[in-house]
Amino acid sequence: MVSLPQPAHDVVVIGAGVIGLAIGWRAAVAGLRVAVVDPRPTTGASHVAAGMLAPVTEAKYGEQRLLALNLASAAQFPSFVAELEQAAGLPAGYQQTGTLAVAMDADDRTELHELYAFQTELGLAAQWLTGVECRALEPMLTPAVAGGLLVAGDHHIDNRLFAAALLAAADRAGVDLCRARATEILRAGETVTGVRLDNDGVLPAGHVVLAAGCWSAGLTGLPEHAVPPVRPIKGQILRLRSPAGQPPLLVRAVRGTTRGSDVYLVQRPTGEMVIGATVEEQGFDLRVTAGAVYELLRDAHDLVPGVTELTLIESAARLRPGTPDNAPILGPAPLAGLIYATGHYRNGLLLTPVTADAICGYLTGGSLPAVAAPFTLDRFTRSGRRPVIA
Repeated sequence: MVSLPQPAHDVVVIGAGVIGLAIGWRAAVAGLRVAVVDPRPTTGASHVAAGMLAPVTEAKYGEQRLLALNLASAAQFPSFVAELEQAAGLPAGYQQTGTLAVAMDADDRTELHELYAFQTELGLAAQWLTGVECRALEPMLTPAVAGGLLVAGDHHIDNRLFAAALLAAADRAGVDLCRARATEILRAGETVTGVRLDNDGVLPAGHVVLAAGCWSAGLTGLPEHAVPPVRPIKGQILRLRSPAGQPPLLVRAVRGTTRGSDVYLVQRPTGEMVIGATVEEQGFDLRVTAGAVYELLRDAHDLVPGVTELTLIESAARLRPGTPDNAPILGPAPLAGLIYATGHYRNGLLLTPVTADAICGYLTGGSLPAVAAPFTLDRFTRSGRRPVIA
């Protein structure tokens, strides 16, 4: 019998955002030969994210399984960051300063208190505050604040420092970074054999991990039943900076609802502030619009009037990968050798540790942990109907 040559890589990961890089790093540390494919690493959705790690503040009715996944990943963050910083030799920008959600009027206060009751019912750690108590914590808040919800365990991370650390850790672990675009999933029948690139190169592999965010559904070579139902959801976001010598306006992340719109302000220790973010069903549109910039600044000013004194240093738009139920798609595909790690929507940074470990565990052991098991593709097909990719 003639033995066939083994592929140069055990795993090819498509996508070098925080999810793809974390999977590549963890898999390489586990002893696998890994390549990560992306023409512009770390420049996608995670490049402009605010970095909120807020599973409790963002808990929603009917999403308890996603909440469990978010909480599991948040619990991993301290140890994950410690390992990452040691592996990369770089800071990851993890801040454990908590999150304050505020209400601007009586209606907002009622809605926020209902969220507090829901959190309490689930046993989540949150503290109800009066408007006066909110301003005692964050003196730059508007005096109009009617009440608030302090979640000390909801943290945030500097998205760009985090991505740079993951890139360095992956490189140090021996991950091959291929700066090209994957165009096709190669397969022999129902088994994936590798990836074709836009430079006509081919990367054979025993496994392919699809972590290409909202572009995950656009690769050729996937039969219809293996195309993940992922669509782009546009988000526009702003970055501002305090004048030299002026202390930061806030200590912790602040979020609230004003004029019917949600807005959040995330303060970096450097004096930079991130304000976001819009949620727009606009397809693959990456334009920054004057209306979005105006509305974000207006709503942020309603919460923290002092933002108008800061310097606007960046406005940007990126595309989040949304799914029909706002939860990620993780684990095996209908094709042998293909694994999903996509559709993280607004939780890509938060879900990085649990996703990386779950996918690495599947690659090395053939199974997902219990907390990730509900998020396989077949949850959409158990009813016999494919979801529409809008």
